Amino acid sequence: MTTFAPLFVPDEIAAAVSDRAWLAAMLDAERALVRAEASAGVVPAHVAGAIAGRCDPKLYDAGALARAGRAAGNPAEPLVRAMREGLGAEAAGFAHWGATSQDILDTAAMLVAKRALRPIGAWLGEAAGECASLARAHRTTPIAGRTLLQQATPTTFGLKAAGWLLGLREAGALVEAVSARRLRAQLGGAVGSLAVLGAGGPEVARLYARQLELVEPLAPWHTERSALIELGAALATAAAACAKISGDVVLLAQTEVAEVREGAGGASSTMPHKRNPAVSVRTLACAAGARRHAATLVAGEPHEHERAAGAWQAEWPAITGALEGAGGAAAGARELLAGLEVDPARMRRNLDLTGGLVMAERVTYAAAGRVGLIEARRLVTAAAERSQGGVTFRQALAESDGLGLTPAELDAALDPAAGLESAAALVDRMLDGGESG
Repeated sequence: MTTFAPLFVPDEIAAAVSDRAWLAAMLDAERALVRAEASAGVVPAHVAGAIAGRCDPKLYDAGALARAGRAAGNPAEPLVRAMREGLGAEAAGFAHWGATSQDILDTAAMLVAKRALRPIGAWLGEAAGECASLARAHRTTPIAGRTLLQQATPTTFGLKAAGWLLGLREAGALVEAVSARRLRAQLGGAVGSLAVLGAGGPEVARLYARQLELVEPLAPWHTERSALIELGAALATAAAACAKISGDVVLLAQTEVAEVREGAGGASSTMPHKRNPAVSVRTLACAAGARRHAATLVAGEPHEHERAAGAWQAEWPAITGALEGAGGAAAGARELLAGLEVDPARMRRNLDLTGGLVMAERVTYAAAGRVGLIEARRLVTAAAERSQGGVTFRQALAESDGLGLTPAELDAALDPAAGLESAAALVDRMLDGGESG
């Protein structure tokens, strides 16, 4: 764990991806291997218990194994040597029988991912629940929609929150799919042929996967890395969904905007008045780390022949980093949304900042039914330009020759709360879990 990890990585994720967790996962793989082989009659049953007894993390030092692994290029090789040193000659000869270092490390990676994805998925679900509550509560609350960071036309804060909800749901579905279908055991032996296990190889592989509660692959996947690519993509998607929320909150919480704010924290070391969006900042930082590490997993192909030269080794810290980042982002989004304070009155005041210009599109389409869209756009554009010189936008519109709107129709078109029926309907649809993607 680095100096800064406790600031960003939740305790549950830190424990799931720690050096000790990786060591435990490698030993879980070795234990499952010998038990599967004993069940299949490949290894004498009377030695399986002794070998399984050596698969206790307390017997080993993860740091020492990593240092010893420099010569072999992986920590599994010194781990196997250390296991054998504590066994009698017969049992030592059957430890790690028919496996290769990549089998143990790939399986360990899947176990580490499986254990870390559980809290990540739960936090995404809880964050989605908070979004649903915000969307429901603010289904018709007007807020300025912003494009290129400028006010565009009104929308509702409920629709914004429902958009966040949709992103979290999509991310959660990907995490769930990877957890259920893509976390698979690895057993192939030296070049993926299960040669040492002879005709019993496929049966041992089946029992091995069952022992570990991982998916049984059709064949060893030493250089077919689609599962890790999908893991990286799922973690990057989860991070992106959380970053979208946090990024929006940072912008909406700016002093000049002040439409939302975080519920607590955010103190400055020197400015007593500051209330910084600290949770959002942490979430954004975690998401950036997750995407960076996930990119290593996605870009790691191709792996040469039957064992990659470097690309495989580069995956181990990337798996840890992507899980840490996505976990921190998911936990941060949940915390942020649970304490988010929303100011509908400020949202309405900000809609009035442009003196009605934010409603120019609605006025244009209201007039289009009378004079056609092209002419309506020309007249509204001219009125908007006149309003920059001291004339109000409404006055400029009222004085437009040929706009075709009565004073009451003009007032209705300039109401920021009007014309948002579809926004409310979209919120309902997303809350109901309607079609997406």
